Amino acid sequence: MIYEVLLVAYLIVALLLIGFVLIQQGKGADMGASFGSGGSNTVFGSSGSGNFMTRTTAILAGLFFFISLTLGAMTANREKADDEWNNLEVPASVEVPVEMPADQDVPVISGEEQTDVPATSGEQSDVPSEDGNTPN
Repeated sequence: MIYEVLLVAYLIVALLLIGFVLIQQGKGADMGASFGSGGSNTVFGSSGSGNFMTRTTAILAGLFFFISLTLGAMTANREKADDEWNNLEVPASVEVPVEMPADQDVPVISGEEQTDVPATSGEQSDVPSEDGNTPN
């Protein structure tokens, strides 16, 4: 239960961290404002967004690393379920072979007689003749 909660919190913190990093201005952005290319960060007050954004990013980064380490420790202590594909040398199940007579390659179904009657000349056959042509 706690693992799933931490996993959801990890996802939310990661998305918030990405968002805050993307909306921050670079260090060269202040130079453009000094030449009159726009207003300078009046949304977050006279000090600009530097303090608020920097602190929020640092807090989110700390949470991200803490949750990462916690999830890693929880995952390392879990026991893995046995998987059939781990050991491919041992067969998963042993099947009983079908008993076949030694002189035949095809198993014989008891109770039915086999007939080795070739197709008569009146029947159509899709099997090619000895010369490689299919009879019409």
